Amino acid sequence: MFSAFVRAFKTPDLRRKLLFTIGIMVVFRIGSFLPTPGISYSNVQACIEQAGSNDTLLGSISLFSGGALLQLSVFALGIMPYITASIIIQLLRVVIPRFEELHKEGQSGTTKLTQYTRYLTIGLAVLQSTTIIATVRSGNFFTGCTKSVIPDDSLLTLAIMIITMTAGTGLIMWLGELITERGVGNGMSLLIFTSIAANFPTAMWSIAGGAGGVGKFIIAMLVIVLVIGLVVFVEQSQRRIPVQYAKRMVGRRMYGGSSTYIPIKINMAGVIPIIFAASLLQVPTLIARFGDQTAGWVQWIQANLALSSAPLHLVLYVVLIIFFCFFYTAITFNPDEVADNMKSYGGFIPGIRAGRPTAEYLDYVITRITTPGSLYLAIVALIPTVTFIVMNVGQNIPFGGSSILIVVGVGLETVKQIESQLQQRHYEGFLR
Repeated sequence: MFSAFVRAFKTPDLRRKLLFTIGIMVVFRIGSFLPTPGISYSNVQACIEQAGSNDTLLGSISLFSGGALLQLSVFALGIMPYITASIIIQLLRVVIPRFEELHKEGQSGTTKLTQYTRYLTIGLAVLQSTTIIATVRSGNFFTGCTKSVIPDDSLLTLAIMIITMTAGTGLIMWLGELITERGVGNGMSLLIFTSIAANFPTAMWSIAGGAGGVGKFIIAMLVIVLVIGLVVFVEQSQRRIPVQYAKRMVGRRMYGGSSTYIPIKINMAGVIPIIFAASLLQVPTLIARFGDQTAGWVQWIQANLALSSAPLHLVLYVVLIIFFCFFYTAITFNPDEVADNMKSYGGFIPGIRAGRPTAEYLDYVITRITTPGSLYLAIVALIPTVTFIVMNVGQNIPFGGSSILIVVGVGLETVKQIESQLQQRHYEGFLR
């Protein structure tokens, strides 16, 4: 593996891409620590020490910003507005026929959808930055912190803060696209990878030096290794549906007659169901922050939904993951469309008639595969959480299975891209 890294850096164009990618990731991390104009940095640090480390809501929301949200930095919103916009545009393909037509047009249609995603990202960034600034101004951002985070709350100062955070989101989006065009791997995914990986040392130190000790640290590392092994095994697994193409004459040439397959992954939805479930469970907690903290319904939410270790929270988390796994898979994989494309090119599944029977067969296979896939996602999401609860490392779980799933998935995809570029130059890759 190390020799493959050496060969990768010995190749001039590949070395240039790798260094460019690393440079963008460094810029992204630097921006995560630049304070937004109008924010009292010293008071923010004091509030983080006083309340932020035990704040489950802030910890989970700040996951995808690499801690930038807690710092209220220029990159406080992180990549989440872009992720949300991408998911919304993808879901709107089912509702708006025009979006589905653009998706089928190829490169030109995809370019237009990407442009719509950018516009929606900026709109969501304005909305989210306004919400964050309003929450900070009201004193509900850091639980129990009495220090003034925004010393000057004039309208001009608040407007500058909103514009700065929105511009930070636009810059992150541009940096991600630069990595995709000139670097290695998917830019947005690598920025998410950077944000999550940046939190891992702090989280592990909180176990070793804070609530756990060396013994619990070793147990946590063993659990992480086991989860990574499970994720790698399942993410690489796929059901291959054989497809046969009939021979046909086009002019004087004969086409077809080849055999191929449709690769269907066990986890077709990726990490999206976990993100959806976690985001939906945070809504009641966010609403409770603006209510009377002595009210009965607020205390019930704080006891049953706000804590990641609460039994009701865990049950709802699993149910939502399974639901969104089926929901997102049904949206992203259309058996009727796949069957029509196969029929138009003269393809068929051996033993299955082309057309409607093929679509029904594909739907049957997808349903059977999605069932264990959804259970796998729920298990991966719960194993670290349950382990940390048993280890009693505190109310706030340092990180969950979703973090490991994203890090491992992005890492595998990036390694595959480097592998393919090494093989193009007749080098032996990472995997033997």
